[in-house]
Amino acid sequence: MRMFKYLLLIFLCNTAVSQVKKPSVFNIADYGAVNDSHTDNAIAIQKAIDACNAAGGGKVVVPSGVFLTGPFELKSYITLEVENGAKLLASPDEHLYTKSAFKENKGEGTLWISGQNLENVTICGAGTIDGNGISFMGKELDDSYELKPFNIIDPRPHLLTITGGKNIRIRDLNISNSAYWTVHLIGCNDVAIDNLTLLNSLKVRNSDGIDVDHSKNVRISNSYIESGDDCICLKNRREFEEYGICENITVSNCTMTSRSCAIKIGSENMDSIRHVVFNNCIITKANRGIGIQNRDEGTVTDVIFSNIIVDSHLFSDVWWGKAEPIYITAYRRATANNKDAGWRLPKGVKEGKVGRVSNIYFNNIECRSENGIYISGESADKISNIHFNNIDVNVAKTTTIPGGSYDRRPSNASPFVEGSTAAFYLDQATDISIHDCSVKWGSHPPAYYTHVLEAYKVGGLKINQLDGHSAFPGKVKDQVTEDVRQDK
Repeated sequence: MRMFKYLLLIFLCNTAVSQVKKPSVFNIADYGAVNDSHTDNAIAIQKAIDACNAAGGGKVVVPSGVFLTGPFELKSYITLEVENGAKLLASPDEHLYTKSAFKENKGEGTLWISGQNLENVTICGAGTIDGNGISFMGKELDDSYELKPFNIIDPRPHLLTITGGKNIRIRDLNISNSAYWTVHLIGCNDVAIDNLTLLNSLKVRNSDGIDVDHSKNVRISNSYIESGDDCICLKNRREFEEYGICENITVSNCTMTSRSCAIKIGSENMDSIRHVVFNNCIITKANRGIGIQNRDEGTVTDVIFSNIIVDSHLFSDVWWGKAEPIYITAYRRATANNKDAGWRLPKGVKEGKVGRVSNIYFNNIECRSENGIYISGESADKISNIHFNNIDVNVAKTTTIPGGSYDRRPSNASPFVEGSTAAFYLDQATDISIHDCSVKWGSHPPAYYTHVLEAYKVGGLKINQLDGHSAFPGKVKDQVTEDVRQDK
Protein backbone atom coordinates (compact mmCIF):
# COMPACT_ATOMS: atom_id res chain seq x y z
CA MET A 1 0.00 0.00 0.00
CA ARG A 2 2.80 2.38 0.86
CA MET A 3 4.52 1.60 -2.48
CA PHE A 4 1.23 2.25 -4.35
CA LYS A 5 0.90 5.70 -2.74
CA TYR A 6 4.50 6.50 -3.65
CA LEU A 7 4.01 5.56 -7.30
CA LEU A 8 0.75 7.50 -7.41
CA LEU A 9 2.52 10.58 -6.07
CA ILE A 10 5.21 10.34 -8.78
CA PHE A 11 2.52 9.96 -11.45
CA LEU A 12 0.61 13.01 -10.23
CA CYS A 13 3.79 15.11 -10.07
CA ASN A 14 4.80 14.16 -13.59
CA THR A 15 1.30 14.92 -14.83
CA ALA A 16 1.38 18.35 -13.20
CA VAL A 17 4.79 19.13 -14.70
CA SER A 18 3.65 18.09 -18.19
CA GLN A 19 0.58 20.31 -17.86
CA VAL A 20 2.65 23.43 -17.14
CA LYS A 21 5.43 22.67 -19.65
CA LYS A 22 6.07 25.71 -21.83
CA PRO A 23 5.60 25.42 -25.60
CA SER A 24 8.66 24.88 -27.80
CA VAL A 25 7.17 26.18 -31.08
CA PHE A 26 6.33 29.88 -31.45
CA ASN A 27 4.46 30.74 -34.63
CA ILE A 28 4.75 34.46 -35.45
CA ALA A 29 1.09 34.45 -36.59
CA ASP A 30 0.07 33.59 -33.02
CA TYR A 31 1.78 36.81 -31.89
CA GLY A 32 -0.02 39.06 -34.37
CA ALA A 33 1.98 38.72 -37.61
CA VAL A 34 -0.21 39.34 -40.67
CA ASN A 35 0.29 37.88 -44.14
CA ASP A 36 -0.77 40.87 -46.22
CA SER A 37 2.51 42.19 -47.75
CA HIS A 38 2.09 45.69 -46.27
CA THR A 39 1.73 45.48 -42.46
CA ASP A 40 4.98 45.96 -40.54
CA ASN A 41 5.25 42.76 -38.52
CA ALA A 42 8.43 43.65 -36.61
CA ILE A 43 6.66 43.90 -33.21
CA ALA A 44 4.90 40.56 -33.65
CA ILE A 45 8.08 38.80 -34.76
CA GLN A 46 10.03 40.28 -31.86
CA LYS A 47 7.34 39.09 -29.40
CA ALA A 48 7.62 35.53 -30.73
CA ILE A 49 11.44 35.61 -30.49
CA ASP A 50 11.39 37.05 -26.98
CA ALA A 51 8.84 34.48 -25.80
CA CYS A 52 10.90 31.63 -27.24
CA ASN A 53 14.05 32.91 -25.53
CA ALA A 54 12.23 33.42 -22.21
CA ALA A 55 10.96 29.83 -22.38
CA GLY A 56 14.53 28.60 -22.52
CA GLY A 57 14.65 28.09 -26.25
CA GLY A 58 12.72 26.50 -29.08
CA LYS A 59 11.58 27.19 -32.62
CA VAL A 60 10.22 30.47 -34.02
CA VAL A 61 8.23 29.64 -37.13
CA VAL A 62 7.48 31.90 -40.09
CA PRO A 63 4.51 30.17 -41.81
CA SER A 64 3.60 30.27 -45.48
CA GLY A 65 2.90 33.77 -46.76
CA VAL A 66 4.66 37.12 -47.19
CA PHE A 67 5.46 38.92 -43.93
CA LEU A 68 6.73 42.46 -44.33
CA THR A 69 8.92 43.62 -41.46
CA GLY A 70 11.20 46.34 -40.25
CA PRO A 71 14.26 45.64 -38.06
CA PHE A 72 14.15 42.97 -35.35
CA GLU A 73 16.71 41.21 -33.13
CA LEU A 74 17.48 37.54 -32.69
CA LYS A 75 18.01 36.00 -29.24
CA SER A 76 19.99 33.01 -27.98
CA TYR A 77 18.76 29.39 -27.99
CA ILE A 78 16.29 29.78 -30.83
CA THR A 79 15.79 28.26 -34.25
CA LEU A 80 14.25 30.69 -36.72
CA GLU A 81 12.56 28.51 -39.32
CA VAL A 82 11.20 30.12 -42.47
CA GLU A 83 8.87 27.46 -43.79
CA ASN A 84 8.42 26.44 -47.40
CA GLY A 85 6.27 29.09 -49.10
CA ALA A 86 7.14 31.72 -46.48
CA LYS A 87 8.94 34.99 -47.07
CA LEU A 88 10.32 37.56 -44.65
CA LEU A 89 10.41 40.79 -46.67
CA ALA A 90 12.27 43.92 -45.57
CA SER A 91 10.04 46.96 -45.31
CA PRO A 92 10.89 49.60 -47.93
CA ASP A 93 10.32 52.41 -45.39
CA GLU A 94 13.81 53.93 -45.01
CA HIS A 95 12.80 55.75 -41.81
CA LEU A 96 12.69 52.42 -39.95
CA TYR A 97 16.40 51.82 -40.39
CA THR A 98 18.27 53.92 -37.85
CA LYS A 99 20.85 51.64 -36.19
CA SER A 100 24.26 51.76 -37.86
CA ALA A 101 25.82 48.50 -39.03
CA PHE A 102 29.27 49.83 -38.04
CA LYS A 103 28.82 51.53 -34.67
CA GLU A 104 29.72 55.25 -34.86
CA ASN A 105 30.41 54.93 -38.58
CA LYS A 106 26.93 55.72 -39.87
CA GLY A 107 27.68 56.02 -43.55
CA GLU A 108 27.78 52.35 -44.52
CA GLY A 109 24.34 50.93 -43.97
CA THR A 110 22.03 49.93 -41.13
CA LEU A 111 20.77 46.79 -39.40
CA TRP A 112 17.69 44.79 -40.41
CA ILE A 113 17.92 41.30 -38.86
CA SER A 114 20.61 41.30 -36.18
CA GLY A 115 21.74 39.82 -32.91
CA GLN A 116 24.53 40.40 -30.42
CA ASN A 117 26.29 37.94 -28.10
CA LEU A 118 24.12 35.11 -29.35
CA GLU A 119 24.57 31.43 -28.46
CA ASN A 120 23.10 28.34 -30.09
CA VAL A 121 21.11 29.99 -32.88
CA THR A 122 19.95 28.30 -36.08
CA ILE A 123 18.37 30.02 -39.09
CA CYS A 124 16.89 27.57 -41.57
CA GLY A 125 13.92 26.55 -43.69
CA ALA A 126 12.91 26.15 -47.31
CA GLY A 127 11.44 29.67 -47.42
CA THR A 128 13.09 33.00 -48.30
CA ILE A 129 14.51 36.00 -46.45
CA ASP A 130 14.24 38.90 -48.91
CA GLY A 131 16.06 42.21 -48.32
CA ASN A 132 13.89 44.10 -50.85
CA GLY A 133 17.12 45.69 -52.08
CA ILE A 134 15.89 47.42 -55.24
CA SER A 135 13.53 49.53 -53.10
CA PHE A 136 16.56 51.29 -51.62
CA MET A 137 18.29 51.99 -54.94
CA GLY A 138 18.35 55.03 -57.21
CA LYS A 139 18.12 55.07 -60.97
CA GLU A 140 18.95 51.89 -62.86
CA LEU A 141 22.08 52.11 -65.05
CA ASP A 142 23.50 49.70 -67.61
CA ASP A 143 25.24 47.40 -65.14
CA SER A 144 24.43 48.95 -61.75
CA TYR A 145 22.05 51.18 -59.79
CA GLU A 146 22.81 54.69 -58.69
CA LEU A 147 23.18 55.10 -54.94
CA LYS A 148 20.74 57.52 -53.34
CA PRO A 149 22.26 60.50 -51.52
CA PHE A 150 21.85 60.51 -47.74
CA ASN A 151 22.54 62.75 -44.76
CA ILE A 152 24.71 61.13 -42.05
CA ILE A 153 22.95 57.73 -41.98
CA ASP A 154 22.90 55.53 -45.08
CA PRO A 155 19.55 53.75 -44.59
CA ARG A 156 20.34 50.77 -46.82
CA PRO A 157 19.89 47.72 -44.53
CA HIS A 158 22.36 44.88 -44.15
CA LEU A 159 20.25 41.75 -44.30
CA LEU A 160 21.67 39.65 -41.41
CA THR A 161 24.32 40.79 -38.90
CA ILE A 162 25.48 38.59 -36.03
CA THR A 163 27.99 40.05 -33.56
CA GLY A 164 29.80 37.96 -30.97
CA GLY A 165 27.90 34.80 -31.86
CA LYS A 166 28.78 31.27 -30.73
CA ASN A 167 27.51 28.04 -32.24
CA ILE A 168 25.63 29.68 -35.12
CA ARG A 169 24.04 27.57 -37.88
CA ILE A 170 22.59 28.90 -41.14
CA ARG A 171 21.36 26.13 -43.43
CA ASP A 172 18.89 25.01 -46.09
CA LEU A 173 17.72 28.55 -46.73
CA ASN A 174 17.09 31.03 -49.54
CA ILE A 175 18.35 34.59 -49.02
CA SER A 176 17.91 37.25 -51.68
CA ASN A 177 17.90 40.90 -52.74
CA SER A 178 20.04 42.51 -50.07
CA ALA A 179 20.46 46.28 -50.29
CA TYR A 180 23.91 46.11 -48.65
CA TRP A 181 25.95 43.27 -47.11
CA THR A 182 23.92 40.08 -46.81
CA VAL A 183 25.38 37.84 -44.08
CA HIS A 184 27.86 39.64 -41.80
CA LEU A 185 29.57 37.60 -39.08
CA ILE A 186 31.42 39.84 -36.59
CA GLY A 187 33.57 38.31 -33.89
CA CYS A 188 31.78 34.97 -34.16
CA ASN A 189 33.14 31.57 -33.16
CA ASP A 190 31.95 28.19 -34.43
CA VAL A 191 29.73 29.02 -37.40
CA ALA A 192 28.47 26.58 -40.03
CA ILE A 193 26.74 27.79 -43.20
CA ASP A 194 25.48 24.98 -45.42
CA ASN A 195 23.19 24.61 -48.43
CA LEU A 196 22.52 28.32 -48.73
CA THR A 197 21.13 29.86 -51.92
CA LEU A 198 22.00 33.56 -51.85
CA LEU A 199 20.83 35.56 -54.85
CA ASN A 200 21.38 39.32 -54.89
CA SER A 201 20.92 41.62 -57.84
CA LEU A 202 24.15 41.82 -59.82
CA LYS A 203 23.48 45.54 -60.23
CA VAL A 204 23.41 46.43 -56.52
CA ARG A 205 26.71 47.84 -55.26
CA ASN A 206 28.01 46.79 -51.83
CA SER A 207 25.76 43.71 -51.88
CA ASP A 208 28.40 41.31 -50.51
CA GLY A 209 27.26 37.74 -50.02
CA ILE A 210 28.99 36.49 -46.84
CA ASP A 211 31.44 38.66 -44.87
CA VAL A 212 33.53 36.85 -42.24
CA ASP A 213 34.84 39.64 -40.01
CA HIS A 214 37.17 39.01 -37.02
CA SER A 215 35.61 35.53 -36.82
CA LYS A 216 37.01 32.07 -36.09
CA ASN A 217 36.21 28.45 -36.91
CA VAL A 218 33.79 29.20 -39.73
CA ARG A 219 32.71 26.58 -42.29
CA ILE A 220 30.87 27.55 -45.49
CA SER A 221 29.80 24.71 -47.78
CA ASN A 222 27.50 23.54 -50.57
CA SER A 223 26.18 27.02 -51.37
CA TYR A 224 25.29 29.03 -54.47
CA ILE A 225 25.97 32.77 -54.30
CA GLU A 226 25.31 35.61 -56.75
CA SER A 227 26.18 39.13 -55.62
CA GLY A 228 27.00 42.49 -57.13
CA ASP A 229 29.92 42.82 -54.74
CA ASP A 230 32.17 40.11 -53.24
CA CYS A 231 30.54 36.68 -52.80
CA ILE A 232 32.63 35.49 -49.84
CA CYS A 233 34.94 37.99 -48.14
CA LEU A 234 37.26 37.64 -45.14
CA LYS A 235 38.26 40.82 -43.32
CA ASN A 236 39.04 42.62 -40.08
CA ARG A 237 37.12 45.90 -39.89
CA ARG A 238 38.57 48.59 -37.62
CA GLU A 239 35.21 49.25 -35.96
CA PHE A 240 35.32 45.77 -34.39
CA GLU A 241 39.01 45.47 -33.52
CA GLU A 242 38.21 44.17 -30.00
CA TYR A 243 37.30 40.77 -31.50
CA GLY A 244 40.84 39.96 -32.66
CA ILE A 245 42.05 37.95 -35.62
CA CYS A 246 40.14 36.09 -38.33
CA GLU A 247 41.29 32.46 -38.54
CA ASN A 248 40.42 28.84 -39.23
CA ILE A 249 38.04 29.39 -42.14
CA THR A 250 37.07 26.72 -44.68
CA VAL A 251 34.97 27.14 -47.82
CA SER A 252 34.06 24.13 -49.94
CA ASN A 253 31.76 23.08 -52.77
CA CYS A 254 30.42 26.54 -53.56
CA THR A 255 29.41 28.16 -56.88
CA MET A 256 29.76 31.94 -57.15
CA THR A 257 29.09 34.87 -59.49
CA SER A 258 30.20 38.43 -58.70
CA ARG A 259 30.58 41.81 -60.36
CA SER A 260 33.47 42.53 -58.02
CA CYS A 261 35.51 39.62 -56.58
CA ALA A 262 33.97 36.20 -56.03
CA ILE A 263 36.49 35.05 -53.39
CA LYS A 264 38.05 37.97 -51.54
CA ILE A 265 40.42 38.55 -48.63
CA GLY A 266 40.55 42.25 -47.65
CA SER A 267 40.56 45.08 -48.37
CA GLU A 268 39.81 46.05 -44.75
CA ASN A 269 42.33 44.18 -42.62
CA MET A 270 43.72 45.84 -39.52
CA ASP A 271 44.64 42.55 -37.78
CA SER A 272 45.55 39.06 -39.04
CA ILE A 273 43.79 36.66 -41.41
CA ARG A 274 45.29 33.18 -41.32
CA HIS A 275 44.67 29.44 -41.70
CA VAL A 276 42.18 29.57 -44.56
CA VAL A 277 41.20 26.92 -47.13
CA PHE A 278 39.02 27.33 -50.24
CA ASN A 279 38.40 24.03 -52.03
CA ASN A 280 36.22 22.59 -54.81
CA CYS A 281 34.59 25.82 -55.98
CA ILE A 282 33.32 27.19 -59.29
CA ILE A 283 33.42 30.89 -60.17
CA THR A 284 31.42 31.78 -63.26
CA LYS A 285 30.43 34.97 -65.11
CA ALA A 286 32.36 37.01 -62.58
CA ASN A 287 34.58 40.09 -62.75
CA ARG A 288 37.56 39.19 -60.60
CA GLY A 289 37.88 35.56 -59.51
CA ILE A 290 40.16 35.06 -56.49
CA GLY A 291 41.56 38.16 -54.79
CA ILE A 292 43.78 39.02 -51.85
CA GLN A 293 43.66 42.80 -51.50
CA ASN A 294 45.61 44.00 -48.47
CA ARG A 295 45.29 47.72 -47.74
CA ASP A 296 45.86 48.00 -43.97
CA GLU A 297 48.48 46.98 -41.42
CA GLY A 298 47.08 43.48 -40.92
CA THR A 299 48.67 40.36 -42.41
CA VAL A 300 47.38 37.51 -44.57
CA THR A 301 49.16 34.17 -44.11
CA ASP A 302 48.74 30.45 -44.69
CA VAL A 303 45.96 30.34 -47.26
CA ILE A 304 45.24 27.51 -49.71
CA PHE A 305 43.09 27.75 -52.85
CA SER A 306 42.59 24.40 -54.60
CA ASN A 307 40.45 22.69 -57.24
CA ILE A 308 38.75 25.82 -58.55
CA ILE A 309 37.39 26.87 -61.94
CA VAL A 310 37.47 30.63 -62.62
CA ASP A 311 35.51 32.25 -65.45
CA SER A 312 35.93 36.05 -65.43
CA HIS A 313 35.02 38.92 -67.74
CA LEU A 314 35.36 42.69 -67.92
CA PHE A 315 32.69 45.02 -66.56
CA SER A 316 32.53 48.80 -66.17
CA ASP A 317 34.75 50.81 -63.79
CA VAL A 318 31.84 50.98 -61.31
CA TRP A 319 33.14 47.60 -60.14
CA TRP A 320 36.63 47.06 -58.77
CA GLY A 321 38.59 44.61 -60.89
CA LYS A 322 39.71 44.11 -64.46
CA ALA A 323 38.81 40.44 -64.94
CA GLU A 324 41.93 39.21 -63.15
CA PRO A 325 41.33 35.48 -62.44
CA ILE A 326 43.84 35.51 -59.55
CA TYR A 327 44.90 38.74 -57.86
CA ILE A 328 47.24 39.58 -54.96
CA THR A 329 48.08 43.18 -54.08
CA ALA A 330 49.51 44.88 -51.00
CA TYR A 331 49.35 48.68 -51.03
CA ARG A 332 48.66 51.07 -48.20
CA ARG A 333 45.30 52.73 -48.19
CA ALA A 334 44.84 56.23 -49.55
CA THR A 335 45.55 59.19 -47.27
CA ALA A 336 42.95 60.65 -44.90
CA ASN A 337 42.22 63.36 -47.48
CA ASN A 338 40.85 60.69 -49.78
CA LYS A 339 37.17 59.87 -49.32
CA ASP A 340 37.94 56.13 -49.31
CA ALA A 341 40.04 56.35 -46.12
CA GLY A 342 37.35 57.49 -43.69
CA TRP A 343 36.91 55.08 -40.81
CA ARG A 344 39.47 52.66 -42.23
CA LEU A 345 42.53 54.48 -40.87
CA PRO A 346 43.42 54.56 -37.17
CA LYS A 347 42.23 57.67 -35.38
CA GLY A 348 44.60 60.59 -35.80
CA VAL A 349 46.60 58.87 -38.55
CA LYS A 350 46.87 60.59 -41.91
CA GLU A 351 48.51 57.74 -43.77
CA GLY A 352 48.23 54.04 -42.99
CA LYS A 353 50.54 51.08 -43.47
CA VAL A 354 50.16 47.78 -45.26
CA GLY A 355 51.02 44.37 -43.82
CA ARG A 356 52.55 41.36 -45.50
CA VAL A 357 50.85 38.69 -47.59
CA SER A 358 52.74 35.39 -47.35
CA ASN A 359 52.48 31.62 -47.62
CA ILE A 360 49.72 31.53 -50.24
CA TYR A 361 49.16 28.35 -52.27
CA PHE A 362 47.21 27.96 -55.53
CA ASN A 363 46.71 24.35 -56.65
CA ASN A 364 44.78 22.85 -59.58
CA ILE A 365 43.02 25.97 -60.86
CA GLU A 366 41.60 26.50 -64.34
CA CYS A 367 41.34 30.15 -65.39
CA ARG A 368 39.31 31.40 -68.37
CA SER A 369 39.55 35.16 -68.42
CA GLU A 370 39.97 38.39 -70.37
CA ASN A 371 42.98 39.23 -68.21
CA GLY A 372 45.90 37.51 -66.58
CA ILE A 373 47.04 36.72 -63.05
CA TYR A 374 48.27 39.88 -61.29
CA ILE A 375 50.59 40.17 -58.28
CA SER A 376 51.87 43.55 -57.11
CA GLY A 377 53.12 45.10 -53.88
CA GLU A 378 54.27 48.56 -52.89
CA SER A 379 57.64 46.91 -52.11
CA ALA A 380 58.97 43.41 -52.74
CA ASP A 381 58.86 42.40 -49.07
CA LYS A 382 55.08 42.87 -48.82
CA ILE A 383 54.25 39.77 -50.90
CA SER A 384 56.27 36.59 -50.41
CA ASN A 385 56.20 32.82 -50.66
CA ILE A 386 53.46 32.52 -53.30
CA HIS A 387 53.08 29.13 -54.99
CA PHE A 388 51.33 28.30 -58.27
CA ASN A 389 50.96 24.60 -58.98
CA ASN A 390 49.04 23.18 -61.96
CA ILE A 391 47.42 26.46 -63.00
CA ASP A 392 46.01 26.64 -66.54
CA VAL A 393 45.45 30.18 -67.82
CA ASN A 394 43.35 30.70 -70.95
CA VAL A 395 43.25 34.42 -71.85
CA ALA A 396 40.60 35.33 -74.44
CA LYS A 397 38.59 38.43 -75.35
CA THR A 398 34.90 37.87 -74.63
CA THR A 399 33.43 41.40 -74.27
CA THR A 400 33.68 44.70 -76.13
CA ILE A 401 34.92 46.52 -73.00
CA PRO A 402 38.48 47.83 -73.46
CA GLY A 403 41.16 45.90 -71.57
CA GLY A 404 44.92 46.11 -71.20
CA SER A 405 45.00 47.21 -67.55
CA TYR A 406 45.08 45.94 -63.96
CA ASP A 407 43.08 47.47 -61.10
CA ARG A 408 44.78 48.55 -57.85
CA ARG A 409 41.86 50.40 -56.25
CA PRO A 410 41.64 51.43 -53.43
CA SER A 411 45.23 52.48 -52.73
CA ASN A 412 47.64 55.38 -52.65
CA ALA A 413 49.09 54.11 -55.94
CA SER A 414 47.75 54.87 -59.39
CA PRO A 415 44.37 53.14 -59.63
CA PHE A 416 45.08 51.38 -62.93
CA VAL A 417 48.23 49.86 -64.40
CA GLU A 418 47.86 50.50 -68.11
CA GLY A 419 49.68 48.70 -70.88
CA SER A 420 49.93 45.07 -71.87
CA THR A 421 48.17 41.95 -70.63
CA ALA A 422 50.38 39.02 -69.63
CA ALA A 423 49.12 35.65 -68.44
CA PHE A 424 51.30 36.06 -65.32
CA TYR A 425 52.16 39.66 -64.34
CA LEU A 426 54.42 39.85 -61.28
CA ASP A 427 55.48 43.23 -59.93
CA GLN A 428 57.55 43.59 -56.75
CA ALA A 429 57.36 40.35 -54.75
CA THR A 430 59.66 37.75 -53.24
CA ASP A 431 59.89 33.97 -53.59
CA ILE A 432 57.27 33.10 -56.17
CA SER A 433 57.22 29.58 -57.58
CA ILE A 434 55.43 28.49 -60.76
CA HIS A 435 55.26 24.74 -61.30
CA ASP A 436 53.51 22.73 -64.00
CA CYS A 437 51.44 25.65 -65.35
CA SER A 438 50.22 26.43 -68.87
CA VAL A 439 49.08 29.43 -70.91
CA LYS A 440 46.80 29.62 -73.94
CA TRP A 441 45.39 32.59 -75.86
CA GLY A 442 42.03 32.89 -77.55
CA SER A 443 41.55 33.41 -81.25
CA HIS A 444 42.00 36.94 -82.64
CA PRO A 445 43.85 38.33 -79.60
CA PRO A 446 43.89 42.13 -79.22
CA ALA A 447 47.21 43.93 -79.65
CA TYR A 448 47.69 44.42 -75.92
CA TYR A 449 47.82 40.65 -75.25
CA THR A 450 51.52 39.93 -74.96
CA HIS A 451 53.68 37.69 -72.79
CA VAL A 452 53.28 34.42 -70.98
CA LEU A 453 55.02 36.06 -68.03
CA GLU A 454 56.21 39.53 -67.06
CA ALA A 455 58.21 39.92 -63.84
CA TYR A 456 59.62 43.15 -62.40
CA LYS A 457 61.71 43.31 -59.22
CA VAL A 458 60.80 39.77 -58.17
CA GLY A 459 63.43 38.11 -56.01
CA GLY A 460 63.55 34.33 -55.84
CA LEU A 461 61.38 33.60 -58.88
CA LYS A 462 61.37 29.85 -59.56
CA ILE A 463 59.82 28.48 -62.75
CA ASN A 464 59.54 24.75 -63.37
CA GLN A 465 57.58 23.85 -66.48
CA LEU A 466 55.57 26.85 -67.65
CA ASP A 467 54.17 25.82 -71.03
CA GLY A 468 52.91 28.23 -73.66
CA HIS A 469 53.92 30.92 -76.11
CA SER A 470 53.22 34.62 -76.26
CA ALA A 471 50.02 35.91 -77.84
CA PHE A 472 52.02 36.83 -80.97
CA PRO A 473 54.84 34.28 -81.33
CA GLY A 474 57.84 35.63 -83.21
CA LYS A 475 56.81 39.23 -82.56
CA VAL A 476 56.52 39.25 -78.75
CA LYS A 477 58.80 37.52 -76.26
CA ASP A 478 57.37 34.66 -74.27
CA GLN A 479 58.80 36.00 -71.00
CA VAL A 480 60.10 39.34 -69.77
CA THR A 481 62.02 39.49 -66.49
CA GLU A 482 63.57 42.79 -65.40
CA ASP A 483 64.91 44.39 -62.24
CA VAL A 484 62.62 47.39 -62.61
CA ARG A 485 59.68 48.46 -64.70
CA GLN A 486 60.63 51.61 -66.59
CA ASP A 487 57.17 53.24 -66.78
CA LYS A 488 56.15 52.53 -63.19
